Amino acid sequence: MSKFEGTVEDIVFRNDQNGWTVASVKLDGDRNRISAVGVMPFLSTGEHAIFDGELTDHKDYGRQIKVSSYEATRPETKSGVERFLASGLIKGVGPATAKQIVAYFGKRALDVLESEPERLTEVDGIGPKRAAMIAESFAEQNGMRNTLIFLQNYGLTPNLSMKIYRAFGDMTETVLRTNPYRLVDEINGVGFRTADEIAMGLGFGQESEFRLRSGVKYVLSEAANGAGHVYLPRQTLLEQAARVLSAEAELVDGVLRGLILQGELVAEEIDGETAVYLPRFHRAECETARLLIRLKNSVRPLKLKEAEALAQIARHEAELGVSLCQEQRQAALAALMEGVCVVTGGPGTGKTTSINVIIRLLRQLGDVELCAPTGRAAKRMSEATGCPARTIHRLLEYSGEQQGFARNGDNPLDADVVIVDEMSMVDVFLMRSLLEALRPGTRLLLVGDVDQLPSVGAGNVLKDLIASETLRVVRLTEIFRQAGESQIVLNAHRINRGEYPLIRTRGTDFFLERRQTPAEVAGSVVALVQTRLPGYMNLDSLRDIQVMAPMKRGDVGVFALNALLQAALNPPGDKPELSHGGAIFRRGDKVMQVRNNYDLVWDRAGEEGEGVFNGDIGYILAVDRRARALTVEFDDGRVAEYDESLLDDLELAYCMSVHKSQGSEFDAVVLPLVSGPPMLMTRNLLYTAVTRAKRLVVIVGREGCVRAMVDNNHITRRYSALDRRLRAEA
Repeated sequence: MSKFEGTVEDIVFRNDQNGWTVASVKLDGDRNRISAVGVMPFLSTGEHAIFDGELTDHKDYGRQIKVSSYEATRPETKSGVERFLASGLIKGVGPATAKQIVAYFGKRALDVLESEPERLTEVDGIGPKRAAMIAESFAEQNGMRNTLIFLQNYGLTPNLSMKIYRAFGDMTETVLRTNPYRLVDEINGVGFRTADEIAMGLGFGQESEFRLRSGVKYVLSEAANGAGHVYLPRQTLLEQAARVLSAEAELVDGVLRGLILQGELVAEEIDGETAVYLPRFHRAECETARLLIRLKNSVRPLKLKEAEALAQIARHEAELGVSLCQEQRQAALAALMEGVCVVTGGPGTGKTTSINVIIRLLRQLGDVELCAPTGRAAKRMSEATGCPARTIHRLLEYSGEQQGFARNGDNPLDADVVIVDEMSMVDVFLMRSLLEALRPGTRLLLVGDVDQLPSVGAGNVLKDLIASETLRVVRLTEIFRQAGESQIVLNAHRINRGEYPLIRTRGTDFFLERRQTPAEVAGSVVALVQTRLPGYMNLDSLRDIQVMAPMKRGDVGVFALNALLQAALNPPGDKPELSHGGAIFRRGDKVMQVRNNYDLVWDRAGEEGEGVFNGDIGYILAVDRRARALTVEFDDGRVAEYDESLLDDLELAYCMSVHKSQGSEFDAVVLPLVSGPPMLMTRNLLYTAVTRAKRLVVIVGREGCVRAMVDNNHITRRYSALDRRLRAEA
């Protein structure tokens, strides 16, 4: 790193969202201009600045300073002051007015604006009203600048700093010095760890009540985000909070009591222990149970005898040219006769065939809507049924401006029947939103594989619905002949029953490539994806083959395999790229959205919308290195722009975790298995990975690891009480 000092001649480019700036700078003692590039949201034309950074030679833009930090001072020359005033930052001042002000006040013009703004009326053409506007704008810019610089001292991004400033304005510093933990509750995007760093920097102690209260809520929030818990048992919460906060359990216990008494947390007895909820999780769970039972009770029974219903089913079987088994007929009968029912089954058990018959049956009752939690799952549902299917978010018409769904209790869906596929992925909040949008009398069919991994979000909805015994549930267990010829289907069911998969090396759609060391496994994975499988089965390396790993870290984890696969499938060459957070994003890369962003605007063939969701897979169309931005096209045709503030939402997706694969299906799945922590290497995870493949599963690694996973039927308990609440409501 070196120091460079000079005057800002011009702001060539600025991304207002993330503060990324390209400035033209005249260095002291040098007649030539040079570009300074970096996050400099407050740098202005005319300022004198000291830049910390390194001199680089960009192949497109030439010599430039790559700035890591900078310090600017007010311009001190008349020409510098004039350029500053003419930069457009101050309302009511353009180039002509700036020239007049500087001609009258000289290089003291900025001091006059700050301490004697009423003197502006001494300048020809500036009356009291305009002088007041200029003074107010200058004061606002000064205040915002000082506040944002204060925030950036604590490592906050320009985008997040602007969010905080918009919330608290000139009171920002006062708010933070009083209670920085307010940021966690009031600013989306600020977590406890960030607020804690600010608090420590401001001199708050570890036993500050503000800190302890925020820390307890943080532990509950992390339990939901990381492990899907809707609540935590009181004792578990106390132990975890004491550890996170490095505080005595008695001290945390006192704070917890206060939070419950003041209604900031909810506590109630469940299964003989005290369950502690964040209020919004408690509301979501209670409302889901209430709305579901209300919906079930609101559907009028059909004036139809069972024999008549079975005759209708038989007619539709004949029209479709299919023959349902007894379980499938029971599923169709339940969908026709019940208000709310669940159909669950593993691969090859005929869920899709059943849905196709059910759709024809239920169309006689009115409009039928099909939906699924993700874009990929909705696309699969549409292809399998020949009927349009949407994501649940699109069905409910999510609006970024309203920060919620347009379809709700006040504006319900017009549908008479709603069918939801991949229910194992639906969390308690999405379920509550869906139920809110259904009119009384709407029939609801929920379809999914209860043995899959549960939702990424909080709750255990599908399992709880089945466990509650308050709804009609039909289990499909019979494997059909055509599916039975697939080793993938047979092995998935063997794994689910706790039996070892039948492994062949050739002539099947499921085989193990035995490798012992992580390096050997990684090498085989790359070769399979790059050349062997595309040549063997005419597959596209990026779109048809998916590598999945149980873990994110390690030599055969998601991160390491992504780096190897990117180098093999999309090497640098002359493609534009940019680095962010340890990753390199390159034009042509396969990427995944890793958190819900309801506000991100997308375009699809002229149709505009909002919302990109956790698990969506896309490909980088363009990289703008100067603006540090990407353009991504998702596999359903949506195209979205990502500025630097959004890049944390993207990860390379040549390899993904098994959890992230839910709701997706790929022609071929490559699964590296060597070893790993027992909490991750479970039967449930292996079953989920195998069932993501349509045509081929290749396990690369040790057979002993496969057997250990089948033997390990450990399922981490998710703390949720939806099943109990359903029984209570019923």
